[in-house]
Amino acid sequence: MEKVDMWGGVECTIRRIGDGYSDQLVSSGHRTRMEDLDQFAELGISKLRYPILWEQVAPESLDNPDWTWTDERMARLRELGIDPIVTLLHHGSGPRYTALHEDSFAPGLARFARMVAERYPWIKHYTPVNEPLTTARFSGLYGIWYPHAFDDHTFVRIQLNHIRGVRDAMKAIREVNPEAQLVQTEDLGKTHCTPGLAWQAEFENNRRWLTFDLLCGYIDRHHPFWGYLRENGASEAELLELANDPFPPDILGINYYITSERFLDENHHHFDEHHLRRRHGRTDYVDVEAVRVRLVELAGPHDLLLEAWERYHLPIAITEVHLDCTREEQMRWLQYAWDAANQLKEEGIDMRAITVWSLLGAYDWNSLLTQEGAFYESGVFDLRGGTPRPTALFKMVKGLATEGHYDHPLLQSKGWWEREERFIYHHHCPVAKAS
Repeated sequence: MEKVDMWGGVECTIRRIGDGYSDQLVSSGHRTRMEDLDQFAELGISKLRYPILWEQVAPESLDNPDWTWTDERMARLRELGIDPIVTLLHHGSGPRYTALHEDSFAPGLARFARMVAERYPWIKHYTPVNEPLTTARFSGLYGIWYPHAFDDHTFVRIQLNHIRGVRDAMKAIREVNPEAQLVQTEDLGKTHCTPGLAWQAEFENNRRWLTFDLLCGYIDRHHPFWGYLRENGASEAELLELANDPFPPDILGINYYITSERFLDENHHHFDEHHLRRRHGRTDYVDVEAVRVRLVELAGPHDLLLEAWERYHLPIAITEVHLDCTREEQMRWLQYAWDAANQLKEEGIDMRAITVWSLLGAYDWNSLLTQEGAFYESGVFDLRGGTPRPTALFKMVKGLATEGHYDHPLLQSKGWWEREERFIYHHHCPVAKAS
């Protein structure tokens, strides 16, 4: 049977903390190394998630864009025969003349999107906003990124601005190129818990669908999040507008990390002091990686992707596959995702591709980008020598992309996430069944 496609991606976050910005492409050196694209082409990937970022092209005004960098890169990708999936905002807040929670955000993004489409009318695939829900949580609920809010009202406003921005940007793009497709990315994890925190896990397991539910027009008066959204600043009119004018993605881009599945526990004494304690109205609890807790049965990528298919019946791709670990474990993680995706394809699900993320690695994600220049994790290439050096992943990705398989003795062993050694928390607490 035909295998899923192999795509690639470049970590390209421009994040804002306070008045300062950081740029992953500056950290990696890719901003000044166009020859990286030729090395990507050697992998045989069919598509590349790649940035044309609002903050970079028009940092001061949409009236004065600078297309120099993107003109060169788009022309070279076209020459190489790589189809770009263009990202317009990647965990960013936009340029200084707007922000995620401001009324100017969605109209500004839509105007920028039209400008991109008019300049590159041949580009077919777009991600106007990468992981809207994740960015809304980190910026509006957890205070990590600008505007550093800790309240549900700001979170809701950011998320609705994101969705309106995606919809309006794609409408503007399609007025230029009616064939343009929306590849909407989002982290899709799952929350597990003790019975005492079933209420919080249910809330989070409903919230994880918020990006796709809003785009698909699923949120009406009967939706479990209708009341929460209304209580936190969403008007009935704007919610019904989204419900009555849906803009479902052409491809659901699911990002799944080893830390995407979480475990909530109110029994603090079982956990180290540094673990996050959060108060959400009723009780304190810790939030840890579910993979580290004995007795928790992980859903894993296969079952989570199946849930997404059964909910939306839309084409699916895994749009980020990456693990910060040894080269051997990175290879096993890639095989783990490849096998899950192809199993789903064999089961009749419209599974399109998996995406090797962070081809050039990533900087400072262990601190959620709050400590600039402190940490680097390699990807298909390792930059620690100053220039991109292919790692063991290079041959593996090339084999999967061009032959549909890759054989290596290391792949006969399970990854650490499937071995006993993964457990840090062994207490025998009851675990509620995740909804």
